[in-house]
Amino acid sequence: MNKNNTGPGINSVPHFEHHSVLLDESLDLLNVKPNQDYVDGTLGLGGHSRAILERSSPEGRLLGIDHDRHAISIARQRLAPFSHRLYLQQGNYNQVLDYLKAPHWESVDGMILDLGVSSLQLDDANRGFSFLKEAPLDMRMNPQAEISAADIVNQWDEKQLADIIFRWGEERHSRKIARVIVERRKKAPLRTTTELAQLVASCSRGRNRIHPATRTFQALRIAVNRELETLESFLQSPPDFIRRGGVLAIISFHSLEDRIVKWAFRRFSEGPYEVLTRKPLQAQKEEIEQNPRARSAKLRAIKRID
Repeated sequence: MNKNNTGPGINSVPHFEHHSVLLDESLDLLNVKPNQDYVDGTLGLGGHSRAILERSSPEGRLLGIDHDRHAISIARQRLAPFSHRLYLQQGNYNQVLDYLKAPHWESVDGMILDLGVSSLQLDDANRGFSFLKEAPLDMRMNPQAEISAADIVNQWDEKQLADIIFRWGEERHSRKIARVIVERRKKAPLRTTTELAQLVASCSRGRNRIHPATRTFQALRIAVNRELETLESFLQSPPDFIRRGGVLAIISFHSLEDRIVKWAFRRFSEGPYEVLTRKPLQAQKEEIEQNPRARSAKLRAIKRID
């Protein structure tokens, strides 16, 4: 994960404190070797990509994919020493087969997905992912996407709102929250993160282990970015673009994602794939102390064995 400490200067790379979640565990499972080809389907700022490019030297290649044009621009600068072995593509990882055609690759030796929201997005209040600072209700990983969180909150009907908050936020107060949102927007549209967070918090009583708005914000983010649809689409069929002995590793951050990955991998293991993680790998105490966002991360992997 990353934190922007300074703005970029002319021909300079922004300075980031960078913590890639479960980095060593991911590299061990991928078994990265020299001169092999890999995909980072959730490029972010390139932490996993850099480590893969270093281990796959001198001629190993990497295709990096991300929704966010800004993230790709920063990653391109950060990974400049590997530019002759690097291919970058703005888009979604579930289109990986199309993107592999650009560098004329038919297959690769491994792929990693880190499904968490990047710190570039979380730490930029203007992106609207966090309720800790006032910002526009946005939450789009791809800033060019059509639908924002404000569109959903202000336009979807009460049942639709209740359904997504319950299903994707696993929020037991979903109906009450949806009802309160609909009543509030009759007076004026909800425009900021803090407005929504305060409104959701008013629906909760007593002490909470997490902020009362956490699950509602998670549900809206998933809906805006179609996160579960994308993951399900990607895992609809086995990753046959991975060569024999190659590995697909996926890091998820909440139970909805992990459940999809778990059952897809179990299904793939009925064919020419071996599940490498009977139970998901999780961050150790030392990593969590350095990067609290790693606390909920779960890593699963499968290997092609035919």
